[in-house]
Amino acid sequence: MPEPSILDYLREILTPWKKRTIFISSLEERAELEDSVSAAAAEKAQIEGAEKPETPVRRGLFIWPWQVFGAIILGVIGQRFLEPPDPRIGLALVFYLLAVFLLGWGLQQKRWEIPQKMEENPVWEDAPIRWNRIFLAVPFMLAAFLLFGGNRLNVLNVSLWIIAIVLTISGFAFQKKNGGFSIWKKAKGLFSKTGFSIQINPAVWVAVFLVTIALFFRFGQLAGIPGEMFSDHAEKLLDVNDVLNGQTAIFFPRNTGREAVQMYLTALVSLVFGTGISFMSLKLGTALAGFFTLPFIYLLAKEIGGKRLGFIAFFLAAIAYWPNVISRVGLRFPLYPLFVAPMLYFLVKGLKNKDRNQFIWAGLALGLGLHGYSPIRIVPFVVVVLLGLFLLFPAAKGKRQQVMLGLIILAIVSFVVFLPLLRYSLEDPQMFAYRAFTRMGTAEREFPGSPFVIFFQNLWKSMTMFFYKNGNIWVHSVTDRPALDIVSAVFLLFGGLISLWRAIKQRSWVDSILLISIPLLMLPSILSLAFPDENPSLNRSGAALIPVFIITAIGMETLFSSLLKGMKTFPAKTVAYGFIGLILLGTILQNHNLVFEQYKKQFDAGVWNTSQMGEVIKGFAASTGTYDTAYVVPVAHWVDTRLVGINAGVPTKDYALWPESFGDTLNETRAKMFLLKGDDNTGLNLLLGYYPDAAVYLYDQELDGKDFYIVYVPPTR
Repeated sequence: MPEPSILDYLREILTPWKKRTIFISSLEERAELEDSVSAAAAEKAQIEGAEKPETPVRRGLFIWPWQVFGAIILGVIGQRFLEPPDPRIGLALVFYLLAVFLLGWGLQQKRWEIPQKMEENPVWEDAPIRWNRIFLAVPFMLAAFLLFGGNRLNVLNVSLWIIAIVLTISGFAFQKKNGGFSIWKKAKGLFSKTGFSIQINPAVWVAVFLVTIALFFRFGQLAGIPGEMFSDHAEKLLDVNDVLNGQTAIFFPRNTGREAVQMYLTALVSLVFGTGISFMSLKLGTALAGFFTLPFIYLLAKEIGGKRLGFIAFFLAAIAYWPNVISRVGLRFPLYPLFVAPMLYFLVKGLKNKDRNQFIWAGLALGLGLHGYSPIRIVPFVVVVLLGLFLLFPAAKGKRQQVMLGLIILAIVSFVVFLPLLRYSLEDPQMFAYRAFTRMGTAEREFPGSPFVIFFQNLWKSMTMFFYKNGNIWVHSVTDRPALDIVSAVFLLFGGLISLWRAIKQRSWVDSILLISIPLLMLPSILSLAFPDENPSLNRSGAALIPVFIITAIGMETLFSSLLKGMKTFPAKTVAYGFIGLILLGTILQNHNLVFEQYKKQFDAGVWNTSQMGEVIKGFAASTGTYDTAYVVPVAHWVDTRLVGINAGVPTKDYALWPESFGDTLNETRAKMFLLKGDDNTGLNLLLGYYPDAAVYLYDQELDGKDFYIVYVPPTR
């Protein structure tokens, strides 16, 4: 058969519906044919004593997986039509449908292949439970439970609690057949050697790059993004101040109640970094929480699909605007994914490797997480559903009893870790459940419609937020835009289709768990039935970012690998690598713009400039005045005067002075300073009636509506 010309290749690409017998449909078959022809020619030449003929040059530049290229490009165009400010849903659906059609066509033509489901360990490691230690833990649990009364942690009840946790874990744990935990063995081997060496390979350089970019996105310009606090931050810092002054609470009832992890974490950060009672202490703590979520996203993805999938998932979660924004705002939001990520990792690893110890670590992560951010209270229900789903798959055959034992172990360990909050919840159940009751029920307002209808409306809004609108809460999102950047949204769709295919065709339980965990972990937002306008929300859906970015990584790895596999020659591979590089660069640039420009601009416009007022008071106190003779005149919907005190370095002082109290300052002979809103002419005129000789300055701020008056009254003798 004569070698096909370039024109023949072009005809095949442009008219794929025509069946041409001179071509082979898939790239793999073509390669196999060429290899077999070359091998036959070489064998014949060797028999005839002739020289081995040269291998024919493959024209791989023209044998390229255009369906994969086309699907990615059409998907990007479709998602671009869903970007604000003028989303066009109809056009987006058309391009997305064309993209999915090309993907299906490419799969049928074997231009790309769906990766196989992950390999599993068929043997369930088991060992007797040390019941004597479990029974010994019970009196320590009871004693700690009783001593946790009064909403206080102290040396005694915490010591008893830790002993109960250790005894429980050691009772359920078992030593592996190879003896001891691998981390301990590696450390022991390291120090037993007379010398050591560090091997640098490409994976190390990739890891260094990923950690560097993660540090930049989580901590870059942290002092100014976001730049100001609002009332929730004042509540948190007052709680932190209580901790630093010895009030070690289990649950902090201020501002409708908050769990304890952030308060103790921020107190530790303030001491270690010397940032004190400040916005930076809050932001450093939550940014660290966001950063340390990433290794567990990597480990979970690696457990599912290998190291490369882990690297891609880490990269996507590191640069994405969603996890970066909720990590920077200084509130408890990133604590939800921080504890769910290790819980999911250990749960999947335990099911995959049939390892009972992993359920212990999953229970420990869940128990600690329950002290973090209230949306995680849905996770015990999620765990039951995920393990129940696993039992329906062939992988659970003959092992259902061990899975149920693993669930019991996970529940007991998390219960022991949850013990302090359990005691508080029994002492003050209304405060403990207040936030949930006001959102799910009618404790604060009646349902604005049928709760059944609202639930499914909320579900639809949450499941489409990755592509359409992620809500209107400016504190933790760029409002009314997709939760993902353009590229990530496209590959989430592709990855979701791949995972769905594997779940159905390959009976893959892990893909089923990834898919179903997304809506389950978003339930704290979906169940906002009394306040449906608060759904979707990136904070209450925070843990869903874990399966979202792993599924996105599955789509990206599969399609990028297909491109590289289909492009045979060096020029073709250069085109493929250039295309992939442009896609990744575009992802980085859009997320950078969302975090460092759009979110910053939106947030700065929504908060009051209390840091500038604090600096003015600090300068006044350092010159002619004192902290005690500075005042802020409140008006409706203006600054939280507690924040002015925090920014001035006096965290427990509220600088509010209402106009009816102006006369109370007349007996003060020291220099005085009053700060008033820039348009509060009524308050200014009233104040000047008391101090007609006062000097008045207008602090002109760049943003409209943020100006304020400074009224200086010199000392009297």
